[in-house]
Amino acid sequence: MKMMSVCRLVLAVIMVAFVIFPAGISAAGPPAVGGALPDVSLSAPSDRGERSYLGVSGTFKIPQIKAQVLIIEIFSMYCPYCQKDAPKVNELYQKIEGNPALKGKMKIIGVGAGNSAFEVATFKKKYNVPFPLFADPDFKIYEQLGQLRTPYFIGLNINADGSHRIFFSKLGAFEGVDAFLESMIRLSGINEGEKR
Repeated sequence: MKMMSVCRLVLAVIMVAFVIFPAGISAAGPPAVGGALPDVSLSAPSDRGERSYLGVSGTFKIPQIKAQVLIIEIFSMYCPYCQKDAPKVNELYQKIEGNPALKGKMKIIGVGAGNSAFEVATFKKKYNVPFPLFADPDFKIYEQLGQLRTPYFIGLNINADGSHRIFFSKLGAFEGVDAFLESMIRLSGINEGEKR
């Protein structure tokens, strides 16, 4: 009899928690393929070359980046997989920039989940990261994107009118740079011969 009362009390507490804290109990989940990114704002990098690479200034929304395809890496400087993957992601950037058919059309950015500007700068310097990295010290972007583990890659098609669509959303490191790049080209549907 006493056990039944305890079970009823526990069940009642759980039900009340679901009613009062529905968002706190279940995470939004990762960005879905076919969907759109949440409304994420970033500040343009202080580096002139990086601002030029992105085609932005001031505060901007991710789909305002001047590209047809954007690859977003969510990383943490404390993530051993992110550290191990840094040379591969750098090689991916170099292959994109070295391909006249992709340069300017496909771009990469990184967001340091829980990392301060100092930590992001340290990661960038230590691993010679050639593309823009953004700090997310208060986990705001991390939370907007569904509290993703790292490394996490998001592929985004950006249309000339600013609309966008997620075509890739995946946790984990990638094995081969060439295979990953081919996958990004195929899944994005980017036309390598077309200028934006």
